Amino acid sequence: MRTAALWTDRRWTPPPAAVLALLTAVSTAAAAQQQSLTPAAEAAIARVEAQLTQEVKTDSIGSITAGVALGDRVVWANGFGWADADREIPAGPKTIYRTGSISKSFTAVALVQLVERGILELDDRVEQYFPEITGLADPPEGAEPITFRQLASHTAGLIREPRLEGAASGPIEGWVDKILASIPTTSFKSVPGTEYSYSNIGFGILGLAISRAADKPFMDLIEELLFDPLGMTSSTFIISPELEPRLAVGYLNRRDGTIDKDSPAREHTGRGYKVPNGGIYSTVADLAQFAAAVSGAHEPPVLTKESRREILRIQTPESDTLGYGLGFSIRAYNDGSRHASHGGSVAGYTAYLAFDPDAQISVVLLRNYGRGSTNLGRTARGLLRELVAAQKAR
Repeated sequence: MRTAALWTDRRWTPPPAAVLALLTAVSTAAAAQQQSLTPAAEAAIARVEAQLTQEVKTDSIGSITAGVALGDRVVWANGFGWADADREIPAGPKTIYRTGSISKSFTAVALVQLVERGILELDDRVEQYFPEITGLADPPEGAEPITFRQLASHTAGLIREPRLEGAASGPIEGWVDKILASIPTTSFKSVPGTEYSYSNIGFGILGLAISRAADKPFMDLIEELLFDPLGMTSSTFIISPELEPRLAVGYLNRRDGTIDKDSPAREHTGRGYKVPNGGIYSTVADLAQFAAAVSGAHEPPVLTKESRREILRIQTPESDTLGYGLGFSIRAYNDGSRHASHGGSVAGYTAYLAFDPDAQISVVLLRNYGRGSTNLGRTARGLLRELVAAQKAR
C-alpha cells in the first residue's frame, strides 16, 4: 500500500517548456476555430431559451440556469426564474446549485488521477486500502473481491442504498462514520463484475477508499485535484459565507402540489454518508470547466489522453452503445459520435451535465426544484446533438 506518495511519486513529468509552449499554441489555434457559434447553433440555443422561459414560468416554483460551452469557454449562459422566490432574487449564470449525483463523476475522475500518479490501480482490490469492505453483508459465494474499477462503473454488484436507518442524514462532518456504519447493512444485488447496478453507497465507499489511499481527506482531495487546477472557484462541499448569497434556495415540490423549503435547507448542513456521491455545489461555468477537462480541452490538462479514453469507455457489460464508463453515462451514436452525461437529484435541486468529448461541446442545466415541465436530461442531450451537428457543418 502506498499513501504519502500522492504529491511526489508521479509517473508523468511535465514536458520541456519549449514543447509545452508549442503544444499550447497548437491547441489554442485549434480551439479558436470552434470558439464561435454558427447561426444554426445560435438558433438551437434560442429555441431552448424560449422553451425554458415558458416552462419555468409555467412551473412557477424556482429557476433553471443553463449554459453552453465550446471547449473551456462558456459561450452562452442564462438564468430563468427565481433563485429565491420569496425575496425575488433572479437566477443568473453565477447562481450556485446543488449538483447531486454529478458528484460521482468528480469522485471517479479523482480515482483515475490517483492511478496516473501511481497511488493505486483501477483493478486493485479495494480492501487493500479499505479493509472494512470485507464486512459487507451476504457476499455471493465464490465472488472475487471488489475492485476500484467496479465501484466507479457501478458493476460492484451492491444494492443502491444501505439498510441503515438515517444513513442519508446527519452533519457533513460525520459522513465517514455513516459510511462505516453502513457497511454491515449493505448487501449485494449481483455478483461483482457481472452487471450494471447503480449504487449510491458504492460511490460513498469509493470516495472513502481513495481518500485512504491518498492519505488525504476526501473533500480536500477533490479541491486539490479538480476544483483548484480547473479554477472552479464557485464549487464546494460546504457553502462559505462568501458563496452563500449566490446559493439558490431549494424547493422540494411534492406530487400533491405542496412545496417544502425546510428539508432542502436542512440538507445544507449534511446528508449523512452522501458526500462522494452527492455533495458538490457548483455553477454552469464551473461544470463546463470540468467537462472541458474530461474532454481534453482544458489547459493545462489534468488527465492524460489514455486516462480520458478509459473514463469515457463503456465499462458495463450489457451494451456496446449505451452504458456507464467511470463516473459517466456513455451513449454511442450510429454516426460515430458519443456523448457523456450525468444527472443529479437531491431534495430541492436537480441537475444535468452532457458533453461531446470529441467535438468538445458541453451543455449544463441546473434547477432549484424537483419535478417540472422541463425534462433536464432530454433537453440537454437534444441541444447537445443539435449543437454538435451545427458546429460540424460550419
